[in-house]
Amino acid sequence: MNLPNKLTIFRIILVPVMVIIPYLPIQGEFYGIQISFIIMDTIFIIASITDKLDGYLARKNNQVTTFGKFLDPLADKILVLSAMLILVESQVYKLPVWIPIIVLAREFIVSGYRLVAVEKGGTVIAASIWGKLKTVTQMIAIIFAFIDVNSFGSCFSGNLQGFAFILNLFTTLMMLIQAIATIFSGYDYLKGAKSLIK
Repeated sequence: MNLPNKLTIFRIILVPVMVIIPYLPIQGEFYGIQISFIIMDTIFIIASITDKLDGYLARKNNQVTTFGKFLDPLADKILVLSAMLILVESQVYKLPVWIPIIVLAREFIVSGYRLVAVEKGGTVIAASIWGKLKTVTQMIAIIFAFIDVNSFGSCFSGNLQGFAFILNLFTTLMMLIQAIATIFSGYDYLKGAKSLIK
């Protein structure tokens, strides 16, 4: 097994490690941020780095494999949705449930299109600007959501000031942008599926 595939598997292994952190008796805070959220954020950042690194190494060293093509996007989906569900379950209401629902719906659309494309002998749509924007803003939004001690959208209540306001505004906007990019990215696939079925 080559290094890019090992990095992908490592990313998948990090997910259950991240998921179990909230259930461990980890006490303490750092600048008002719970240590458990800092640990989960660190794990997510490491996993996100491996996402970029495995693709880069696979292309650079000509080590692109069928196994990697299958597992890499699957690992990304598992990582992002797991992190979002952790944020939804958070007592601070870091993330409303409709955001991961949009992400999940888009992934079903993409998976369905790819199944049809394979069956009909069509070509899979290359990642559009919306897909690339979705990926980048998702990672950024989740990273900052873990360390934002205020609820999603608290910046609009008028109760936050200073750095807390800036952090919450940035996190909220990134989440909204990634949701919009996710919708338009899914729409691109829907258009492709329509023409393919015809």
